[in-house]
Amino acid sequence: MTTTTITSRTGLTRTGRGGRKGTGRGSGPAPDRQNWGSTALAIFFLAIMLFPVYWMVNASLQPNGTTLETSWLPLKPDFTGYATAISEQGGNLGTSLVISLGSVALSLAIAAPAAYALAYFKVRGAGIVLFAILISQMIPGIVVANALYTAYNDLGLLNSIPGLILADSAHGIPFAILIIRAFMNGMPASVIEAARVDGAGHIRAFWSIVLPLSRNSLITAGLFTFLFAWSDFLFALTLTTTEAVRPVTLGIFQYIGAYVNDWSSVMATAVLASIPAIVLLVAAQKYIAAGTTGGAVK
Repeated sequence: MTTTTITSRTGLTRTGRGGRKGTGRGSGPAPDRQNWGSTALAIFFLAIMLFPVYWMVNASLQPNGTTLETSWLPLKPDFTGYATAISEQGGNLGTSLVISLGSVALSLAIAAPAAYALAYFKVRGAGIVLFAILISQMIPGIVVANALYTAYNDLGLLNSIPGLILADSAHGIPFAILIIRAFMNGMPASVIEAARVDGAGHIRAFWSIVLPLSRNSLITAGLFTFLFAWSDFLFALTLTTTEAVRPVTLGIFQYIGAYVNDWSSVMATAVLASIPAIVLLVAAQKYIAAGTTGGAVK
């Protein structure tokens, strides 16, 4: 006679025909072992990607100022390089901060209404406009910089902070439009229609309804625009010919020639220039994840 025994609801012990016992689980590698392997591999690649950052910080704390004989650990850290960087590059850091914040404000002020119009209005030729925006992202920066140099020379915008803000905004506005429009396309149209039924005009609906709901995309677009402007080197090199206006990227470039034997000051300046970007990325991480994927599913 064959017997069938069920010991519990979990099905951990079962006896079927022929008296065979099983655990109810498929064969295969242990999940814990797979997780440990994936974690170790991720840590390995993360260490490779972050090693240049660590070496930059390590070199900035070396007392001798060279990188050829730098030890693996800053056993005797020296902050002389940071003191030199702050005293000589502090103004350039402030210039970059003003340019970056101005670029963010101008880019969002133009990109948000444009994205709203392309998302909700039946604009004739909207597809052509979006295609032109995509094409504009493929134009080499040196071409734009050379064209702006001639125009800026005629308008008197060379060696000026407003000129660099306009140049960096021209690079950030197309990307901001694409990000914000994709997010707005995923918003339910019934929300806008309800506001319109209650008597709100297009401007009121945009300001009171659309912008608050689009916070994630606005933060994402603003952050990337800030990073574009903060790391800009080409426009700064082309559109500035004097030391009156000098962003930190151009300051580091010219700093290398003056302090080629004192790399601790150069690396200290690079570390200070990296801090705003790191702080913003960490603070806005959750908004970036929501803003970049907001328009993926409608």
